[in-house]
Amino acid sequence: MTQRLRGVLAPVVTPFRSDYAPDARRFVRHCKWLLAHGCSGLAVFGTNSEANSLSADERMTLLEQLVEGGVPAAQLMPGTGCAALTDSVRLTAHAAKLGCAGVLMLPPFYYKGVPDEGLFRNFSEVIQRVGDARLQLYLYHIPPVAQVPITLGLIERLLAAYPETVAGVKDSSGDWANTKALIDAFARQGFDVFAGSEVFLLRTLRAGGVGCITAGANVNPHGIDRAYRGWQSPGAEALQAGIDEVRRILQAQVSMIPALKACIAHYAADPDWLAVRPPLVELTVEQRATLVSDLLAARFDMPGIAP
Repeated sequence: MTQRLRGVLAPVVTPFRSDYAPDARRFVRHCKWLLAHGCSGLAVFGTNSEANSLSADERMTLLEQLVEGGVPAAQLMPGTGCAALTDSVRLTAHAAKLGCAGVLMLPPFYYKGVPDEGLFRNFSEVIQRVGDARLQLYLYHIPPVAQVPITLGLIERLLAAYPETVAGVKDSSGDWANTKALIDAFARQGFDVFAGSEVFLLRTLRAGGVGCITAGANVNPHGIDRAYRGWQSPGAEALQAGIDEVRRILQAQVSMIPALKACIAHYAADPDWLAVRPPLVELTVEQRATLVSDLLAARFDMPGIAP
């Protein structure tokens, strides 16, 4: 079995060209920079990757281009959860075949108020149809966006049915009490709990979680990794405060995704990074100026990001 990922993972932002086609060259380069500067893995095709603005074919092609470009499959946890069961199966089977460390799976998110029975059937069908013993499935709990929660009862049932396959969860509820409940209920069973934001990193590690899968790692992998590695040190609180400040600056913008891209565009001196795929819209000139000014005031940097 592929060794499980832990530590700091980035849901990697997807660069686009002027015609909104994915830019594989920039994507590969950014992924390599992330792995060289603190990320232990990459949760490509997550929320901040604009994954649900990409087709299944686009995701599969980009994943192949990453591996062909020298990004190790063993450090990849692509998002494969879709509203359509057959798309989830196709993407998940493809990732397993490439040798990815795992997949991060949203629940089918279009229909709201569905019972746990329906969600169990969805995840069960994916696992059975893929039929690959290498598959490591991480559940993606993000009720503020998906509005379809993954409950403790559902996880308990999935672990009972598929203990070798259901590996962990990313909790993007924004609710520390929920993350703590997940750790308390399942960590002793070898179920890996990742916080969905670096602001919960120290609390997660102290409680028995394994790291974070966080948007901020797209631009601050080095800072978040220092906090991860130093969580038991006397300076842990100061390290956490430092990454909290960068996150606060990023979140002050109207939308996290264009803010992340504006940050990369500035530090890489590459304005093509500003592009987002509709319906998202890039930051205004004024918003970008505020973002950069605040980051510079915080003495933030992205070492080695410029080509």
